[in-house]
Amino acid sequence: MTARLADIAAQAGVSEATVSRVLNGKPGVASATRESVLAALDVLGYERPVRLRQRSAGLVGLITPELDNPIFPALAQVIGQALTRQGYTPVLATQTPGGSTEDELTDMLVERGVAGIIFVSGLHADTTADMTRYDQLRGKGVPYVLLNGFSPKVQAPFVSPDDRAAMHLAVTHLAALGHTRIGLAVGPKRFVPVLRKIEGFQQGMRDRLGLEPEESERLIQHSLFTLEGGQAAAGALIAAGCTAVVCASDMMALGAIRAARQQGLSVPRDVSVVGFDDSPLIAFTDPPLTTIRQPVQAMGQAAVRALLEEVGGTPAPHSEFVFMPELVVRGSTASAPPPRG
Repeated sequence: MTARLADIAAQAGVSEATVSRVLNGKPGVASATRESVLAALDVLGYERPVRLRQRSAGLVGLITPELDNPIFPALAQVIGQALTRQGYTPVLATQTPGGSTEDELTDMLVERGVAGIIFVSGLHADTTADMTRYDQLRGKGVPYVLLNGFSPKVQAPFVSPDDRAAMHLAVTHLAALGHTRIGLAVGPKRFVPVLRKIEGFQQGMRDRLGLEPEESERLIQHSLFTLEGGQAAAGALIAAGCTAVVCASDMMALGAIRAARQQGLSVPRDVSVVGFDDSPLIAFTDPPLTTIRQPVQAMGQAAVRALLEEVGGTPAPHSEFVFMPELVVRGSTASAPPPRG
């Protein structure tokens, strides 16, 4: 116990005596100090004494498409922390191939009486999906917020990064380095973020290189949002003479680097690669990845704020909150190489 008190006191920046008073529920401790001690318990992985545990204000569901892509656990962590700070208990529900569908997960959460649901990159992002499922959910009295995707058919708050601006940033960066043949490796065309990324890419190619959309269309490859998908798409673009590839996710960008190496090329000397997300650990790849950073912290907190306003009976505007991404330049981009052959 003495060692534990010392650890907690050091983490919270208070005396061991103060930690003891908080843990024993004694008066005479400022509320801010008490919160610091409880936060130190959480950070160090100690269980809070039963008498100090907050009663949850309710459950909030968080539905994500997968956890293989590091951007989804990053979003889940931000959203979960924001919900916990507001007294709610997050319930993470993840779709897996061959497992539960979004509709099944939604039904399960509704049956458990959740106060609301946050959907990340769900069917709302698929232009071919039936959006009446969200009307039905609202009819059950369950408020919800949708991340990464937009549909005018759904009356709810949406939270998205500016995909168009992201691709424009990437093209501007590569064009400034002297690249004139820039390719885009992106996911299936039916998804709203993909359509927006294509628009931003083509606008950037027109603004920076004078290419009309029908010309830049030939520099776009559709694949899956995976390492293997990026490898396949980038392999085709590099074989077609692209000296730079912009990817729709960091996972795809890692696949693009693999594709370049398979063709005996070096990144960034022969081929420059730009990712999208700035996922955790992506700064430590070889080479460190130049990428477009999604404002995960701001987006996650905005989603929670919007949902809790809905839960509290003062609905947020049923429109889209769009957050500006940021170009993070690292080691996977460099000046355009001299013409091959």
